[in-house]
Amino acid sequence: MLDQLLEDTTAGDPITGAKWTRKTIHQLSRELRRKGLRVGRNTVRRLLKAKRYALRGNRKRLTKESAPQRDRQMRYMARQRRTFQKAGKPVMSGDAKKRELIGNFKNAGRTWRQRTITVLETDFLSDAKGKALSDGIYDPTHNAGDVVIGVSHETAEFAVAAIRAWWMDVGQQAYPGQQHLLIQADDGGANDSRSWLWKAALQTLADEFELTITVTHFPAGASKWNPVEHRLFCFISLNWAGQPLASYETILKFIRTTHTDTGLRCQARLDRTQYETGLKITRKERATINLKPHRIFPNWNYTIEPHSVAHTK
Repeated sequence: MLDQLLEDTTAGDPITGAKWTRKTIHQLSRELRRKGLRVGRNTVRRLLKAKRYALRGNRKRLTKESAPQRDRQMRYMARQRRTFQKAGKPVMSGDAKKRELIGNFKNAGRTWRQRTITVLETDFLSDAKGKALSDGIYDPTHNAGDVVIGVSHETAEFAVAAIRAWWMDVGQQAYPGQQHLLIQADDGGANDSRSWLWKAALQTLADEFELTITVTHFPAGASKWNPVEHRLFCFISLNWAGQPLASYETILKFIRTTHTDTGLRCQARLDRTQYETGLKITRKERATINLKPHRIFPNWNYTIEPHSVAHTK
């Protein structure tokens, strides 16, 4: 009888054999009683477990699309990273973290404390003191992170400003005399490989420091392999878990105190610049970008040289 009730509402995993049902224990026991069986919820629960049913949530594993030649691109990125590191050249991976609201809002996670922190029931933007946009940079060679907290919009200009701040304060000291930087970034948002605003901002950076910049992008659906995600952002989230992000100083403090047993250390800075949205790059401005696409997947891999290099060739 129970099998008949479950027949049209059962889902399962064909590999492990585990099953689950969209009907609740209460609904199943009620249906069985309607059919004349005297059975309670505990009995139904026991019978379901005996049949290998379980309460299960959703698991994020599927991607919206699988980019063609994704594995080949990932191998190419790994080779580029090893080549730069072997030569002592700077390598960084970068990405933006989800927006955080500033104020007395609930933050996921729990902490050991004697009293529960009381926060607002809702997390409306109108109740926030502001919003925090995090752009992170992770240096895999030195196991070091650098995060810029913005207050306006996630734009290409903001993303490159974070790289500029890192290069001025950290990169030039960590890699003295090196003038070739490898950036490994996601392929979307402010650092989209198709964005001419992103490339134009990188050209400005290259010209300012006479810096050759090579960029390789993670293909669609592969951003979880970006080192900045699992070697930097995840530890920052753990550090402030269960703590309301009441102010910008609170966020900066949690980032600066993030560290691991393997040696990760983080820096953080606040960028109060109001970045404009809706900007466009003209064809004339595109033509001034000293862009050198790579032979392998040129849309994902390219080098931007400073104009000073182009003039000397």
